[in-house]
Amino acid sequence: MRQNLNDECHRTKEIRSPNIERFSTGRSPGSSFVIFGRRVIRHSSWITLLAALLTTAAFASADTNTDESATVLVVVGAPGEEEYGKNFAKWAGLWEEASRKGGARYLSIGLSNTNEATDLEQLKKVLATESKELTAAMWLVLIGHGTFDGKEAKFNLRGPDLSATELAEGLKPFRRPLAVVNAASCSAPFINKLSATNRVIVAATRSGYEQNYARFGRYIAEAITDPQADLDEDGQTSLLEAFLLASRRAAEFYNSEGRLATEHALLDDNGDGLGTPADWFRGSRAVKKAKEGASADGLRAHQFHLVRSEQEQKLSSEVRARRNELELAIDKLRDAKNQLNEEDYYQQLEKLLLELAKLYEQSTPGPE
Repeated sequence: MRQNLNDECHRTKEIRSPNIERFSTGRSPGSSFVIFGRRVIRHSSWITLLAALLTTAAFASADTNTDESATVLVVVGAPGEEEYGKNFAKWAGLWEEASRKGGARYLSIGLSNTNEATDLEQLKKVLATESKELTAAMWLVLIGHGTFDGKEAKFNLRGPDLSATELAEGLKPFRRPLAVVNAASCSAPFINKLSATNRVIVAATRSGYEQNYARFGRYIAEAITDPQADLDEDGQTSLLEAFLLASRRAAEFYNSEGRLATEHALLDDNGDGLGTPADWFRGSRAVKKAKEGASADGLRAHQFHLVRSEQEQKLSSEVRARRNELELAIDKLRDAKNQLNEEDYYQQLEKLLLELAKLYEQSTPGPE
């Protein structure tokens, strides 16, 4: 169930999304826009044109994008036991490998033997000096153990721990796309503190009271570059897809071992501070949403790719950013369909889709 994490994870009721038809855009194999009802037949002419434009753009050649690279900051917490320390280091290594494949700038804290500053001081320094306004995303990955005293959740570091409140303060100036993956136990309350527009927050647990060693960190580190996670078959794995595969593998572990599951990961990317579990999704789309009418989680997370496909790399940062805005606007319009008359809805939808088509067309070099 979707979690309200403000008060010990009170659960909210949900409603299911209506039946949908899918319209393939040609942007990439498996990606689609959603057109409701039979009205799509009455718009066949412009949809045919749109599909042709997008298909042409998708397979045309272009110069490789030279935009500034993403930053991946992995913080490894205090291991507690030697075995855990080895596991944490291994998972951090997977993130480093993924960063290298994706051309990202990789930084780590907590693995080196240094007494110059505490890990908390190092983290605060990195956050203070990191660029705040780039179009390239910053990924912050926390690997380790956590604690929760009923009021404040913390991530255990060597030396002073990192509280959710402190991290929220450190991230407040950031305007660039931001993904935070807290793979520790007791991590759910971090969603309340960190949730904001243009952010994806992933937590390994659904409450602060899931305090046992969390294995989710291993599975998401493996999934972020795993082709099996690529649900829409577009040649790249999004953060949403990695979250879904990691959640499934964590559940499979407890089932195969005959153990009671002590971790249930959540994802928030719409800024409402409510986490959504993996079983709310069918494929890469949420089929449930909170009854209070909040937009579904997962849309923004599906636009975060650490290792981009060759096709995606060819888009400029400006085109990619505008494309993402248009996709989110289309989904927002779809959510508001019941509040609009049919003609207004399809007029607005047509405008957005045509702008998207023109965006791809303009980014495609003409014939030599």
